[in-house]
Amino acid sequence: MPVNHQHLRAFHAVATERSFSRAARRLNLSQPTLSQHIKSLEGRYGQALFESRHRPLNLTPIGQELLLLTQRMFSTSEEIGNLLMDQRGRAEFSIRLVSDSPVYAVRLTQALLRANSRREIAVQIENSANSLAHLRDARADVAIISHPQIDARLAYKPLFVDFLKVALPANHHLASAEKFPLAALERETLLIREPTSTTRRAVDSLLSTERLEPAHCLEVHSREAIREAVAIGMGISLFFSAECPPDPRIVYRTLDCQPDATLLTGYVVCSAERRRSAVMRAVLLAAATLEPLSPVPLASPSAQQASAPKAGLAAV
Repeated sequence: MPVNHQHLRAFHAVATERSFSRAARRLNLSQPTLSQHIKSLEGRYGQALFESRHRPLNLTPIGQELLLLTQRMFSTSEEIGNLLMDQRGRAEFSIRLVSDSPVYAVRLTQALLRANSRREIAVQIENSANSLAHLRDARADVAIISHPQIDARLAYKPLFVDFLKVALPANHHLASAEKFPLAALERETLLIREPTSTTRRAVDSLLSTERLEPAHCLEVHSREAIREAVAIGMGISLFFSAECPPDPRIVYRTLDCQPDATLLTGYVVCSAERRRSAVMRAVLLAAATLEPLSPVPLASPSAQQASAPKAGLAAV
């Protein structure tokens, strides 16, 4: 007897997400409707596909075998759709982008619109954790995330590698130096981000690696507030180079030493299932135009180490 496609689609979403709530959001269905699809599939063939409906949501042996088949099925179905879409020349699809990097989110959006101005693009700026949550819950199609967590359901492609620079008041006695000596941090008030910030983690890593302790640290919870504090002489700070907009009151200088641990690698991230979709092909083509803008070339030895694929991650 033929298998109901909607029931298979529901099973595949739940088995992939390991969550009824996330699968329901992904398919734009109510949870009761989704649960009914699963019950109908199991009841029709007399097979239990999940060990239980409670967390952790584990597949039975037959459920694991079915997932392997639905992965092939929906991957092939998506490739067929992409082929037909390409033949018709349709590229006016919408893209939901979430990013923890405002600079690269804007640059990628511009590149996408240059390729096709008909595209509708929604951009949301979040921290790394929230960006990943948006992607996992199907509230975004693609994300730009710095050092994302390992998740076998996602696919990753390095987009850029960035490095720290020091921001000084224009009248600072080291403002004219070609490079800022790291040891000088011990005589300065260092303005730092909140502990959950990616920049803060890189700064903490730098201070720990070099065994440095600033004269004083002042925690401020936004890039804009820190830049203003630097401009009026409250202290100095460290920013990634992509976050150093021109300001006549501020001078940015390269550090005289920077461990690889402080390098920031940004990735384009999407659902592993959608990595061959028309949306992702368009995103990756646009992202390729941004790679030359990476402050540290992706081909450099340090960048290769910083952006090397992590074990268990699928490549876009």
